[in-house]
Amino acid sequence: MSTVLITGGCGFIGRHVAAELIREGHAVRLYDAMIEQVHGEAGADPVADVPPEAAVIRGDMRDQPKLAEALRGCDAVIHLAAEVGVGQSMYEIVRYVGANDVGTAVLLEAIAAHPVQRLVVASSMSIYGEGYYVLPSGELFDGARRRQVNLHEGLWEPRGPGGEALAAVATDETKRPDLASIYALTKFQQEQAALIFGAAYEVPTVALRLFNVFGAGQALSNPYTGVLANFAARLANGERPTIFEDGQQKRDFVHVHDVARAFRLALESEVAGEVFNIGSGNAYSIEEIASLLAEAMERPDLQPEILGRFRAGDIRNCFADIGRAREMLGFAPEFRLEESLGPFVDWVRQSPAMDRGGQMRNELEVRGLVS
Repeated sequence: MSTVLITGGCGFIGRHVAAELIREGHAVRLYDAMIEQVHGEAGADPVADVPPEAAVIRGDMRDQPKLAEALRGCDAVIHLAAEVGVGQSMYEIVRYVGANDVGTAVLLEAIAAHPVQRLVVASSMSIYGEGYYVLPSGELFDGARRRQVNLHEGLWEPRGPGGEALAAVATDETKRPDLASIYALTKFQQEQAALIFGAAYEVPTVALRLFNVFGAGQALSNPYTGVLANFAARLANGERPTIFEDGQQKRDFVHVHDVARAFRLALESEVAGEVFNIGSGNAYSIEEIASLLAEAMERPDLQPEILGRFRAGDIRNCFADIGRAREMLGFAPEFRLEESLGPFVDWVRQSPAMDRGGQMRNELEVRGLVS
């Protein structure tokens, strides 16, 4: 068994990864800046839900001396630390590039000075931009991009090179990256920097491209934490979930317990230099998710408000083909969204949920990022 440093380890995913590793006998050290947007207002206890067996170090990813000290004596690193939010990244650019890209650079220099046996980095489905589509001919098409003129007219679906209709299909790791937001750009940089570093320094490195992660422990008052948590915060406050475009955009929702297991499998495997999709392998429309959650929270009267507006940086469809992770890591999702909403709702009812969705929309609107 090994000693593992988890950056961003006190966050939503990090706490679950820590618990998974501890159950399997690993020693865990958590390094986290514990920023207010994620961990709550001043006075909140950011380590309340952290496994008691884990050592906790509070520090910024750009604090080179503190990070180097946290790394000392560790056998492996799981790099989760990142600012997360497609919309917010479009106006807090320095914040996202600093935390995500510069923070990763500092970590890699620290590993060069204090080598580890393995590095696993959290990447994101956002790097794909639009997922794979199929042309009417049946040919796979990976160059889909929406045009602003069409979005202003409410034509939400991307079209083929000749203007033909496209059918969205599952996306595997062969899809070429197409970066549609600053957040996506920083996540791609994190992924590629780690893989390049791993190859050069002979540190076995794996990147996991996470799809939409959900489960108990999300920051319900953080409007950038994820669509399911945002909807839950709205519903818990007696408000209708708000949805951009027409609500028919499709995403893949994967339970945090499955994600935690994926990180353990990647840590314990002998695979190196590879990227893997980590999702459920299922596609859900955003409107469907909002309605399912409203039913589970016993508020079917609060059906989603469809805004018919476009948010800069958003893509239309992307859901995972997880065949590669099944074959090479032995990853198999165990928690379907439909069966997991009950426990999620039970947790929401016991948690403070300040609705800041309106604040998020206002931040985007005043900058002209919603149209």
